[in-house]
Amino acid sequence: MTVFAIVLLPLLAAVLCWIPAVGKRAAAPVTFVSSAGLLALTIHVTARVVVLGKVVALANWVEVDSFGALILLLVSSVGVLACIYSLGYMPKMTHDSSILHHYYGNFNLFIFSMVLVPVVVSPSIEWLAVEFTTLLSVLLVGFESNSEALEAAWKYAVLTLTGAAIALFGFLLLFWAMQKGGGGSYTWAGLAAVAAKMPPVVLKTAFLMILVGFGAKVGLVPLHTWLPDAHSQAPTPICALLSGVETTAVLYVILRLMPIVRPALGGAIERWALIFGLLSVGVAAFLLIQVHDYKRLFAYSTVEHMGIILTAAGFGGAAAHYGAMYQILAHAATKSFCFFAAGAVLLLTGERDIASIRGLMQRSRVAGSALLVGALAIAGAPPFVVFLGEFLILRAGLSEGRYVAVGLLAVFLVVAFFGILLHVNRMVFSRVAGEARVLTEPEPPTGEEIEGEERLGSPPWISVSLTPVERPTGTASAHLAEALEAMPSPTASQVVRAEGHSSGPGASEAHPASLEASSASSSPSSVRTRTDGLSAPPVVADPKFPSGFAGGLPWPCVLTLLLAAIPVVVFGVYVPHPLYELLSRAAAVIGG
Repeated sequence: MTVFAIVLLPLLAAVLCWIPAVGKRAAAPVTFVSSAGLLALTIHVTARVVVLGKVVALANWVEVDSFGALILLLVSSVGVLACIYSLGYMPKMTHDSSILHHYYGNFNLFIFSMVLVPVVVSPSIEWLAVEFTTLLSVLLVGFESNSEALEAAWKYAVLTLTGAAIALFGFLLLFWAMQKGGGGSYTWAGLAAVAAKMPPVVLKTAFLMILVGFGAKVGLVPLHTWLPDAHSQAPTPICALLSGVETTAVLYVILRLMPIVRPALGGAIERWALIFGLLSVGVAAFLLIQVHDYKRLFAYSTVEHMGIILTAAGFGGAAAHYGAMYQILAHAATKSFCFFAAGAVLLLTGERDIASIRGLMQRSRVAGSALLVGALAIAGAPPFVVFLGEFLILRAGLSEGRYVAVGLLAVFLVVAFFGILLHVNRMVFSRVAGEARVLTEPEPPTGEEIEGEERLGSPPWISVSLTPVERPTGTASAHLAEALEAMPSPTASQVVRAEGHSSGPGASEAHPASLEASSASSSPSSVRTRTDGLSAPPVVADPKFPSGFAGGLPWPCVLTLLLAAIPVVVFGVYVPHPLYELLSRAAAVIGG
């Protein structure tokens, strides 16, 4: 009954959220209670699976083994974190709070579709569950209803549903192959029992069609083009679910088929996995270098990590399969944390363009530190959990004699590492454009300086410290900013006066210290200052969020970042024994 409760709980929460009398007042609390209850039930079922090996709710229909329990645990864990994050994020980013109950209703339906995938054992029902994840998440991808979000949702629906049609033919061929092999129950266990008797040609065709069809859903190259759009345009909590666990839940179906087709196809199954896996890792690694949107940066990283997991499965052997399971865990934990950090940056700046954000650590130490830790972790730096997963996979590949594949994978991982950190380092540590240097001691003026300052109506050599002046926005202000940058040596009074008259929609109010400098400049004795002359624009200030340790981030977002960081750090140095047992048994499932 516990497994049925896991499936029905988010469905019941969705119904309550869609009831206007309940949803408009209590959609968020209902979703939180449902998510927390789902996690508690999942932990209970997972503990039973570790002890018993399998939990059967309805024979040949609803069962949970070790691999299914791992996916179930990841979905429920990321789901409760995304729910907490939504409590602080969505009210700030939604213009009309009256539609938030629609968001929470769709959120619960999406969770329902994902928990359905690992608990059903019939491939035909599995296909329906995967398509539910598409149909129910499309509503969330386009939730913001702007042109970019709607375009991303449309592309996501068209490409993945086209892949679903291809996969459907594959499952029909798989059923026909099972009947040719002697028949039986159309379940994972039933297919494995007659796998050696199935016609190899039919089995090969079926697997290729499923790999291509569901590969579009996973984001494998060259079927990945929808993923960066959808995973960057969706609300941040949904991005964490899409990249962290939905892609993994679909990859789960592909990995479950590998031991079924291996007896008939032999080494061909590993070769196909290596080809698709390495192609995805390589293309994504080089795309990471040229990306301009930090949410798309993490979306391309998802393509990379799906390829890493598939490559590990292609290496073969128990050690590689364990590495694949560990990488599934590492990716789910780390990628969700990365998107939570990206959402914090978006809350503070209102910008997704990497070049528009500089000096983030000065703006908010919480957001800056979270983004830096997330980038290091997902890029594979030690001692984080992804590093250990990638190390296990590379070592397993060497032990299996896959030297060329290991070499290519290592090169792609290095490229991806530097591609991610190249962008994030600039966002976090680069100095803000126009930042004034503090002159603690006045420098003796030269004759040329005095003469030039007198011509400009500037003061003698009085030195002050000014706060960074924000770049004005808007069409008129953009021309004004370009004119200011073209000036050889603008004085502080000229810069402040220009900023005070900027009229673009994003123009900021002058800082009090800048106003004092402007007042001083109108007197006979004004000031001079030195600027760095950096070309990068500053972080866009949002008056709703003051600068400081957290930068004014909502407390649910800060709490989510702290909770999500725990597995990213802890599992990189220590794996609890029950989790190790779960991962080992899940690896045995795909090993056959």
